[in-house]
Amino acid sequence: MPISRAELFEHRPAELEVILPEPEHCFRWFEHDYPYELARWNHHPEFEIHLIRQGSGKLVAGDYIGAFSAGHVALIGPDLPHDWIGDLAPGEHQSGRDVVLQFDGSALLALRKTLPELGDVQPLFEQARRGLAFSGETAVQAARLLEDIGSAHGLQRLILFLQLLDTLKNAPPPQVKALASPCYAPTLDARSAERINKAFDYLMRELTGDVRLSVIARQLEMSEAGFSRFFKRNTGHGFIDLMRKFRIQRACRLLLQSELSVAAICFEVGYANLSNFNRHFRIEMHQTPSEYRRETAMHLFQRSEKMTPRQY
Repeated sequence: MPISRAELFEHRPAELEVILPEPEHCFRWFEHDYPYELARWNHHPEFEIHLIRQGSGKLVAGDYIGAFSAGHVALIGPDLPHDWIGDLAPGEHQSGRDVVLQFDGSALLALRKTLPELGDVQPLFEQARRGLAFSGETAVQAARLLEDIGSAHGLQRLILFLQLLDTLKNAPPPQVKALASPCYAPTLDARSAERINKAFDYLMRELTGDVRLSVIARQLEMSEAGFSRFFKRNTGHGFIDLMRKFRIQRACRLLLQSELSVAAICFEVGYANLSNFNRHFRIEMHQTPSEYRRETAMHLFQRSEKMTPRQY
């Protein structure tokens, strides 16, 4: 009896996708072609809302495998392995096939103390741990909102996101389908997952201090070279590269949300050398910290001017 694609995936631990925070946004929205390097059997602690604009294929989510086509919308819960496998001929390419929105559900629910209405989404989040696919008018509305979010800014972007969650939350039962079976447990390499978690704990705890690859390698009883290969294989990022990305993202937030000087921010995010900070910032953001602060602030101001009704 031939083994199913889902069973094949179950025997291969899903790769961890590292989702970097964005300094100007509380969630990540992007679109991508297919094939695409991140379109693979993966998992992450964030929720993901996914739209397929075109094409068809098979969605694998946990132990579920089923067909998808254009207009497909799904909500994938934290650490549920998933992949949308397109039906393509060798060498074929689809532009802009996917729209993806990823967000931290725990951070959102933590705001219930001041915004108790957010508690309304908790049942949706609980159901999404198995993965949910939407159809009918719910999928149509969700697809439209996902597209609108891509061109929205500021408060309007957040409003559309909340409307999207409300649309999914209020989906009529015939228009929502649970994917993975209730008894499904992800096939994740427990030992590797523990090591990765320890590495991330160390990275985030010491991010603004003296992060050393040798220290975490020693804590995990691995050689530096062995740890580097292990971390890259499981996350897709080099450990030091990821440290740089997190530091620069934190610097971007400070550049936008504080009046600290560039030099002060350099030391605040863990750099001991201003020239290194400037060089790494340019690698990640393709401009200097001062240019980023000036141009982004101007862009935000221009957007707010367009959205503010003028009095005559």
